[in-house]
This record gives sequence, C-alpha cells and structure tokens, in this order.
Amino acid sequence: MDGLPFWKMHGLGNDFVVLDARERPIAIEPDQARRIADRHRGVGFDQLLVIEPAQTEGADVFMRILNADGTESGACGNGTRCVAALVMADGGAETLVVETVTGLLECRKAPEGGVTVDMGPARLGWQDIPLAHEADTLHLPVSSGALSDAVGVSMGNPHAVFFVPDAEKVQIDGVGPVLEHDPLFPERANIGVVQMLARDRLRYRVWERGVGVTQACGSGACAAAVAAVRRGLAERTAWVELDGGTLLIEWRESDGHVLMTGPAETSFAGILSRDLLDG
Repeated sequence: MDGLPFWKMHGLGNDFVVLDARERPIAIEPDQARRIADRHRGVGFDQLLVIEPAQTEGADVFMRILNADGTESGACGNGTRCVAALVMADGGAETLVVETVTGLLECRKAPEGGVTVDMGPARLGWQDIPLAHEADTLHLPVSSGALSDAVGVSMGNPHAVFFVPDAEKVQIDGVGPVLEHDPLFPERANIGVVQMLARDRLRYRVWERGVGVTQACGSGACAAAVAAVRRGLAERTAWVELDGGTLLIEWRESDGHVLMTGPAETSFAGILSRDLLDG
C-alpha cells in the first residue's frame, strides 16, 4: 500500500501516532493531522509524534509534536517516553537524548520496561509560562465555577494547576475549555486539578490544550507535583495518579530539573493510506 508506516503507542492511555522521518522528510499539515486524529475515520491520537534527525549537537533525535487539533506543542512527557523506548529498542541503547522545540530531554531505560525522562527545569516566572501580564504564578488570578487560585508552571508548555478537595467531582470537560482560553494565557494552557491523597501521592486529572480530556499527561503530572511542592503540600518525590495509571515524579532540589518515570507501550503498527493523508 502506498502510504506512511506508523506506530500506535501510549503512555498510560495518553495515545500517539508515531512517524519515523529520520530517513526521509515527512511533512504533516494541520488538516492531515486532524484527519489522522479522528477516532472514527482515522487512527485516533492525542498527539502525533514525528521522529526527525537531531538538529543540535548532543541530541540523538528530534521529536515534533502535533496536537489532535493540528496545532504544534513544545512538550509531551508521555510521548517522549514512547519515542525514547522505540528508538532505544531499535538501536539497542540504554540512554537517548530527545530534542524538542523547547530543549533537550535526557532519557534512560527504567525497570520493568519503563523510561525515565529528565524533563528539564520547571519554569516558574510569569514570562516563562507565559502569562499575558505580570502576576504571581503561585496564585494565578483565574477562575471558573468552583475552581480558583491556580499555580502556574511551564514544563515547556503552559500549565494551570488547581487544588481541589475531590478531583473526581470536577467536571473537567466543562471548565477545561473555558480556562484553556482565558485571556491570561496568550498561548492557551493545560488545565489540571489535583487532590492531595498524601504528601507523596497526588490524584491528577487534566484537560490538555488542543486535545481535550486525556487519560494521562506527563508534563501535567510534572507540573502538578511542582505546584504541590511550591504550596508546601508534597515532598519532592511523589506518585501522581492519573486516569490511565501512575507516574513517579521527582523535582530535584540540586538543579530544579523534573524527572518523570513511567511505562511506554506499543499497541500496533500499520500504514496511513493515501486516501487518509490526501483527504
């Protein structure tokens, strides 16, 4: 069949279509991405990941990230684990450096088939997130319904983290799209709610910008853990429970880097047909 080979992968249910463009360039336009993302007429994904040749010395591969709505993203923690697992298995390596538009991410194999990703430093300044104007990122002036007083964190993409008594009772699909487009966020934002279960365990649910409700968000789990530490609610190493499973997050005190450990799994491989790509 004349088309593009792909892998369908997921990290805790956060699912991806992965394309390998290391040998020949692959240009995916926003409308093509939206067609592939369609879960009824396409393959379905939260993000589409394109593996390309590294652009920077010290990197092994470059990872381009497209959301389900066709927009480009700067970070995807679960996707980074999947790409790292795929490329490391292909080359028999134990470590890998994945380059994204926001920087280099060091990855290494973890026990039981998992992958640990150094997501880099958490960025906490209002310009880093970014916000539309100067504000205290520990107490963002945004609210919707019962949600208010968020913590702002950038993990290469913007996050607003709200602490709630019961995460299950929050209608995240209702408040998420409203808060994503709040004027405070010129690049929109991922919206998460956190319930503290213990100082080393958080319950986290998320609305991802450009996607919607997802089973898991790796950068969001990192942002949630960082926000909890900033509020004095959690230790620097904690388990973050998402709808699709659990990630181990460590916010390293020595350099401010955030380490994320979790699974990366392949569901199936296939070919994207020309009919799908050409519309």
